[in-house]
Amino acid sequence: MREHRYRITLEHLAPASEGQPLHAPLSFEAGNHDDIFSIVARLRGNGQFDSDTSAQLALGLKLFSEVMLKNRKHPLFEDIQPALRDFIMKLKSQGKAAAAAQGEAASE
Repeated sequence: MREHRYRITLEHLAPASEGQPLHAPLSFEAGNHDDIFSIVARLRGNGQFDSDTSAQLALGLKLFSEVMLKNRKHPLFEDIQPALRDFIMKLKSQGKAAAAAQGEAASE
């Protein structure tokens, strides 16, 4: 399967409370059949969530779902596959509805 390749870097900016360690950055490579940047842009553009929340949701969902897709026969994912498919369909349909509503409001 052809895929987009990404380098994911996570930087720990501040601990939750004083005295906890500040972790070194974590970096790894991941592949995905989708263009994650386009998905983040679409989710940000539909106005359901603020910009950072949209990016978190899109990235987390795409990373998780790609692992599940590549390991679809693993028993760990048996129960969650139907629910995740339903969740993604709901997210897409609500996003289209939100984008359409924004378009209508802008044209008034």
